[in-house]
Amino acid sequence: MKIIVIGGAGFIGSHIADALIEEGYEVHIVDNLSAGKKENVNPKATLHVVDIREKKKLIPIFENAKYVFHEAAFPQVQYSIENPVETHEINVTGLLNVLEACRINKVRRVIYASSSAIYGDQATLPVVESMPVNPLSPYGAQKYIGEVYMKLYSEIYELETVSLRYFNVYGRRQSSAGAYASVIPKFMELKKENKPLTITGDGEQTRDFINVKDVVNANILAMTSDKVGHGEVINIGGCNQYSINHIAKLVGGDVAYISPRIELRKTQAGISKAKEFLNWEPCVMLEDGISEIKKYYNI
Repeated sequence: MKIIVIGGAGFIGSHIADALIEEGYEVHIVDNLSAGKKENVNPKATLHVVDIREKKKLIPIFENAKYVFHEAAFPQVQYSIENPVETHEINVTGLLNVLEACRINKVRRVIYASSSAIYGDQATLPVVESMPVNPLSPYGAQKYIGEVYMKLYSEIYELETVSLRYFNVYGRRQSSAGAYASVIPKFMELKKENKPLTITGDGEQTRDFINVKDVVNANILAMTSDKVGHGEVINIGGCNQYSINHIAKLVGGDVAYISPRIELRKTQAGISKAKEFLNWEPCVMLEDGISEIKKYYNI
């Protein structure tokens, strides 16, 4: 069975591709390698170096594909604030091109990587899927637009779709490069260089961290579950809250505080829907996950 992983040379996508190959599927990866890396690509996968903004190049790749995992995006909140048009072209127009390629080629189901960024700050935690969306960035808005398109393509074109709202995913292969890198790999890189761990604001902002292994498992279940396929949105998180200061303590080392920026103050996932529709819940404890990454970084 042919399966396509869009963004399969990236952090989460490459792990999904590995898991699918282990289960014996024929995996095709579509990635422009702007953020993804060739070394992340499983040698048993077929790599297509194509940008999702180029619809004409996408369509023939999708021939005879049954499932598509859409993991390609520019996932940085701060970058989207500074570059809303560029990120819209990737995160919205790119997704629409993928959905069109799926429709034309009669793909069975699309599993879409959405984001908890669509919730914004909520008065009540944990956040659940029925809460009104309140994005605080173009990135959050773009991910929500993607969910709307997913549901529309299910209702209008009978393309099975499901959107997984990722919370703060971490794990091996996550990039530590650039000013907008996620906190855990950034801390790892700073520690390896014997530099202080840089924390924005007071460090008491909290995040719901989820290991990439658990995210991969959720994706595979979303592909096979007979309870989804009609545009559902499902939280994928650890159902926890950890402050950035706590993460710094787990990594270890000196810290340095810098000016705050526009970002969520607190977040936590409610995962009852994931349990009901996917029979999923996280298995990797944060302490164990960070210990594994410290070994990965050899620190």
